[in-house]
Amino acid sequence: MQSGTLAMKDVVGPFDLQATLESGQTFSWTRRDGRMYETDVPRNGTAWYRTVVGGRPVELRQTAENIEWRSPGDPTPAIRDRLGLDPTMAETIASLPDDGVIGAAKRAFPGLRVVDEPFFPTLVSFILSAQMRVERIHSLMKTLAERFGTAHSLDDDLVYAFPEPGELATVSESTLRDLGLGYRAPYVAETARMVAEGELTAKDIRGLPYEEAREVATGFVGVGEKVADCVLLFSLGYHEPVPLDTWIESAIAEYFPGANRGTYADTSRAIRERLGSHPGVAQTYVFHYLRNRDALDEG
Repeated sequence: MQSGTLAMKDVVGPFDLQATLESGQTFSWTRRDGRMYETDVPRNGTAWYRTVVGGRPVELRQTAENIEWRSPGDPTPAIRDRLGLDPTMAETIASLPDDGVIGAAKRAFPGLRVVDEPFFPTLVSFILSAQMRVERIHSLMKTLAERFGTAHSLDDDLVYAFPEPGELATVSESTLRDLGLGYRAPYVAETARMVAEGELTAKDIRGLPYEEAREVATGFVGVGEKVADCVLLFSLGYHEPVPLDTWIESAIAEYFPGANRGTYADTSRAIRERLGSHPGVAQTYVFHYLRNRDALDEG
């Protein structure tokens, strides 16, 4: 097992590992202490987070000076990509408005980055997201990984990779229902089959103009426009999507009332115009800020 550091002085702009991994963008990481998404944990702590990167387990935490990592190999290039640590992302965040709700969100969580996570687990996680809290989505994703994914040894512990599409496609709907997926079980099973058999994959979406990409992504079973937007934003590198979930709908009602145009497509265009040149990045800040605003006020 190797260990190393990425010095914070070598990261352009502020970075907050906890905010980035517990902001509802990704459900592929777990905390060693088991306290993912708990509301009473200290902010800006030094918890260890785990996932599998390129078939290797990775564990990392942030201190004042470094991002420390442990893994069989150096994961730094992949971690930079997945956690938005490139200078372009820092420049994009710095260009967001400093006033209004976006400015408030930037001040509350200055180190939040937008992730670029693997396509298939991101797709499944947001299929599961309908009418479900982030804590429950994370729990279900962890269960799927532990039941059907590959286990990787990290010293005396195991870290589980999310199952490949072909592995998940062999699981029966009834088994998925029993694990708590409910009515989403057939959506996950059929979408896994589609990806495994090459019927529709990330290659068919990546690089398309944004609205066309969103339309193609809705071809997966159980994927509507909002879920498609989440997948495009958090795993395919698009910065245009503004997923219209309940938190963003509340932001529209409170801060951008004129953006509500009655349909998803029209409201999406209107709110994107109001959020600036990188609306998906701005949305990520607003979403995380509104979810945590009450706790911030209490603090």
